This record gives sequence, C-alpha cells and structure tokens, in this order.
Amino acid sequence: MTDRDTAALRADSPGIDVTMPPSGPGCADCEAEGGWWVHLRRCAQCGHVGCCDSSPGRHATAHHRTSGHRYVQSFQPGEDWFWDYDEEQVLGGPELAPPAEHPFDVTTPGPLERLPADWRSRIAG
Repeated sequence: MTDRDTAALRADSPGIDVTMPPSGPGCADCEAEGGWWVHLRRCAQCGHVGCCDSSPGRHATAHHRTSGHRYVQSFQPGEDWFWDYDEEQVLGGPELAPPAEHPFDVTTPGPLERLPADWRSRIAG
C-alpha cells in the first residue's frame, strides 16, 4: 500500500504513538480467556494486540470501544495498513515500534493448540 493509494497518518498524528511496542505476540484478550483468533491487529496508540472481527472475540474492536483508541495496524506479516475505526477506512501510516508483526511461530489462525477443528465454520463475516 502506498500513500498514493490511501490517506496517510503521520508519526505525530493524534492517536499514534510510534514508541509503544505491541502488548505481546498474540491477542492479549484471547490469551487471558483461553480463546483463539483468525488475524491480529495492534492498537497504534497503546500497543494492545487484539484479534480481528472475523475472530470469535473481536477483541481489537472491543478495545477501540472501551478505550476510544481510534487506529489499529495489521499485525500480520507483510501487512502495514492501518484501520481508522471512526472513519471506517484503511489508511497508510508511520512505522511503529518493533516488532511490526507477530512472530512466525504464532499462527494465524491460532494458537494451534486452541484452534477448534471446525474453526472455519465459526468465523464471523
């Protein structure tokens, strides 16, 4: 994705903290609850890692609703797009504190040991 393709956030945009590392390698809420995720999203303000809206918990959106933090960035390898919950649009943006993606041993969907055999029939959307 390039700035030509989409609007772009800057490092000094309100709601962006480029110094905040991710909260962990997987969805913090799924880990706490023993749940599972489809894809991972990272809050651009506080670093909270949550699961996408195709996941049963939809924890990234839940974090937005409870915190008011407006932007998430994909935490998937090879993806660098941001999502603006307020405007409901994809954006480009600055490089956040490393790591920029979940470790390769953290599976998506995952984690493998908690992934139900019928996970495909359980995903939202």
